[in-house]
Amino acid sequence: MKRVYNIAVDGPAGAGKSTIAKSAAEKLNFVYVDTGAMYRAMALHFLRNGIPAGDEAAVSQSAKEVDVTISYENGVQQVILNGENVSGLIRSSEVSAMASAASVYMPVREKLVELQKNLALKENVIMDGRDIGTCVLPHADLKIYLTASSQVRAQRRYQELAAKGEECSLEEIEKDIIERDYRDMNRENSPLKQAEDAVLVDTSHMTVPQVVDRILELFHEKRMKE
Repeated sequence: MKRVYNIAVDGPAGAGKSTIAKSAAEKLNFVYVDTGAMYRAMALHFLRNGIPAGDEAAVSQSAKEVDVTISYENGVQQVILNGENVSGLIRSSEVSAMASAASVYMPVREKLVELQKNLALKENVIMDGRDIGTCVLPHADLKIYLTASSQVRAQRRYQELAAKGEECSLEEIEKDIIERDYRDMNRENSPLKQAEDAVLVDTSHMTVPQVVDRILELFHEKRMKE
């Protein structure tokens, strides 16, 4: 069996996890595991089967039938639901709403964690989230905890929304970020926290390329010690 490597990237909202993980995966030729896309694929399965978001029992039962995986073709992420490529079908507002509603149920999360772990056994992966290093990939070869001040994260989000022409308030965005941090860090199931063996990387005063270079440096250091 080939040696596979796993990198876990955790951190609060707005720390740049997805952007940085995707870039690092590209440079390492790893699979970037988009956990959000996996939730969306499962949501599509529920919608296709006419399962209401509020029916916890039906959602939980149906989650058992789902197989979701991530692959890459010509550098483009493909999301596979029960053998079907659904990459072009999971970005609708209807799917987003179902994913948000269904993700609160533990059986949904447990099923996706199982699928994510199985993927990480077979492929070199970088996975980002809020409990990857603590729960999903506790034995990852490298764990990174990305963070940044709430002011910096709010400013990034503000600039992102402004670039899309959306009206927004910097103060409200920062307030929402602080509230989300509190919810993520104090939730009952898999709260956001830095794994004991994770490397803390504060991105407040770093560019994306600088953070990516730091992750690559840490990963190569780990490999050198093998």
